[in-house]
Amino acid sequence: MARDYYEVLGVTKGASDDEIKKAFRQQAKKYHPDLHPGDKDCEAKFKEVNEAYSILSDPDKKAKYDRYGQAGVDPNGFGGGGYGGGAYDVDLGDIFSSFFGGGFGGGSRKRTGPQKGADLLYHMTLDFMEAAFGVTKSFQLTKEDLCRSCSGTGAQAGTTPETCPTCRGAGRVQQQTQTLFGMTMVTKACPACNGKGTVVRTPCTQCRGKGRLKTVKNMSVVIPAGVDTGDRLPVRNEGEPGTNGGPYGDLFIEFKVKPHEVFERSGTNTSCTVPITFAQAALGGEVEVPTIYGKEKYTIKEGTQSGDTVVLRSKGIPNKGNSNVKGDHTVKFVLEVPTGLSREQKQLLTQFNDTLTERNYTKRSQFFQKIKNIFR
Repeated sequence: MARDYYEVLGVTKGASDDEIKKAFRQQAKKYHPDLHPGDKDCEAKFKEVNEAYSILSDPDKKAKYDRYGQAGVDPNGFGGGGYGGGAYDVDLGDIFSSFFGGGFGGGSRKRTGPQKGADLLYHMTLDFMEAAFGVTKSFQLTKEDLCRSCSGTGAQAGTTPETCPTCRGAGRVQQQTQTLFGMTMVTKACPACNGKGTVVRTPCTQCRGKGRLKTVKNMSVVIPAGVDTGDRLPVRNEGEPGTNGGPYGDLFIEFKVKPHEVFERSGTNTSCTVPITFAQAALGGEVEVPTIYGKEKYTIKEGTQSGDTVVLRSKGIPNKGNSNVKGDHTVKFVLEVPTGLSREQKQLLTQFNDTLTERNYTKRSQFFQKIKNIFR
């Protein structure tokens, strides 16, 4: 004898449709065979739960069951009261999607409702200084948009889409499918209207009934100071239009920053290399060093070595979140050895060099002392 369907789902006879559906989801997940491989008891209970739901979720069958019991729902249609291969009106795509995030029927219930449009990605190249200080850029975006002639309906002006005769506007149809548990009624998007619930009898001549056209849109965006290669700027609602009344997607602008001929960048910090002469390095003195804000005067110390660096605080790139906070700027000094010396210059340099001793070359003296220690 078949069990009471309300008892199977764990609800009372006066339970609402939402309570029945919620109970079914809980029971179906609890006994789903994929969660209990090889467990025959769970498989049997899962079939029983589906059988109960197929009756209690159908208003007509439920009314007959409440009034006449098992006989009111034609026991022969259920293989004599068990699961037995009968056809049940169960939206497995919707149920399994809620358990496992899709994969069985593809979440058909969601596809027929309003869906957000596709997001778009636009690649934009910036000069080094544009990225550092921000800029307003104009560009053209080619994308799919609603047809202006039909306002996205796909129907010729003066006409309107009609209710789909196949699904009667529901956007969903039921299809009998053979599964592991017998014949099951699976709910899917209507193939006649692709889930829209309407069909176009007289298509728009501009978009040929699609409701969409490729368009070129002139755009202008304000790019904040401090962006770097790989950063993305979101522009809301500038993607492609949604379906079934859904909102537009978003546009994401991804940046690529060109290298600079003088400056290098690491995050918000900048750096550059400044060549100095032998006389400047030996005697010290005031030199001009470049920053992204312009030239800065700096006094190098006497005896500056090639490769020595100095850090200028807050002379780097503004922070994206707070333009008042800036990175640092590092200047590296390199000694440029003069070339193309005249005979007189060479003689003078030789005379000068003869006046120098090991005391004038600290690094050189230390290096050769290490060599002596190694080969003692």
